[in-house]
Amino acid sequence: MSQIILLDSTPVGLITNPKTNPLAVECQEWFNRLFQRGFDVILPEIVDYEIRRELLRANKINGLRKLDQLKAAIIYLPLTTEIMLKAAELWSEARKRGKPTADNKGLDGDVILAAQAIILENIKNNVIVATSNPKHLSELCNAKKWQEI
Repeated sequence: MSQIILLDSTPVGLITNPKTNPLAVECQEWFNRLFQRGFDVILPEIVDYEIRRELLRANKINGLRKLDQLKAAIIYLPLTTEIMLKAAELWSEARKRGKPTADNKGLDGDVILAAQAIILENIKNNVIVATSNPKHLSELCNAKKWQEI
């Protein structure tokens, strides 16, 4: 059974931040230790999209370069029809329970990320989503603050 870390947008933003600030350095060191601890680390396509769109909007070339380097260095998990069908199911169930993770008209990247985690877990993996705010995600899948992993 593989031990998998799916990176959410805040850790990816910190890992790929070209500026050295204490939180970014802490996250980058944490990220490097994951491999030493035997984790498979995955960049989900939905997270790449969330980070990339803002870097493009702000014309942050160095950030884009770092994101591309990360994408090439670790496992990249593209979206599939199976994942999007599962995300639609999760979106619907969350609203029926009265616990939506985003505005009704929003794309809701959290349910897409959770769907990716669930699909991976269904094929005999131990999956943790590394995030900065596990509140919404932990309703759907195994999610923890990246500092707690």
